[in-house]
This record gives sequence, C-alpha cells and structure tokens, in this order.
Amino acid sequence: MSSWLPLFWFLAVLALIPLVLWLLKRSPLQALGQGGPRVVASAHLGPGQRLLTVEVGEGETRRWLLLGATAHHIQLLTELPPGAPPTQEAPSFAKLLRRQGGA
Repeated sequence: MSSWLPLFWFLAVLALIPLVLWLLKRSPLQALGQGGPRVVASAHLGPGQRLLTVEVGEGETRRWLLLGATAHHIQLLTELPPGAPPTQEAPSFAKLLRRQGGA
C-alpha cells in the first residue's frame, strides 16, 4: 500500500492544477489587471522619442490621449475621441519621384 501513496499524491496534484487555474481565473485578483491604460498605437520619432495613443477609462468615460514620450519625460499633447486612429496612407516612393520629376 505504501508504494502506491506517492503515485496517489502525484495524481491528486495533477488533478488539482486545472481546478486551481479555474479558481484563479475567476478570482477578484484577476480583475485588478484589467481596465488600466492600454496603448492603442505607437510611433517612433527618433532615439528615445515616441508618440503614443493611450486609451484610459471605460464605457462613457473612455478617452484616448496622445502622449509624447522621451526617456525622461511624458507630456500630454492632446485628447482624442475614442475610435479608430486617423490613418493617412503615405505616398509611395514612385509617386513622390513622379511629382518631383513632373512626369
């Protein structure tokens, strides 16, 4: 009987792993990591310099903030309404050459 005891405990621990993971998923500690600031978009401007679009708040209080970030400072540039970030398609190199050459 004593030779089966370690095997029994091993199987018991294996059976408890999914149960513990399920309980952790539904615990109030899981909710602490949600609802915080979320980076929506990022653009690198140079060494140590970026533009960040950050979403803060939930529901009706949700806002997007455009931030300028360096290694030592973060500054609010503007507040944007939440939604899809404005995108402008950059012209291709060939189009720029045609414009400059007049062809």
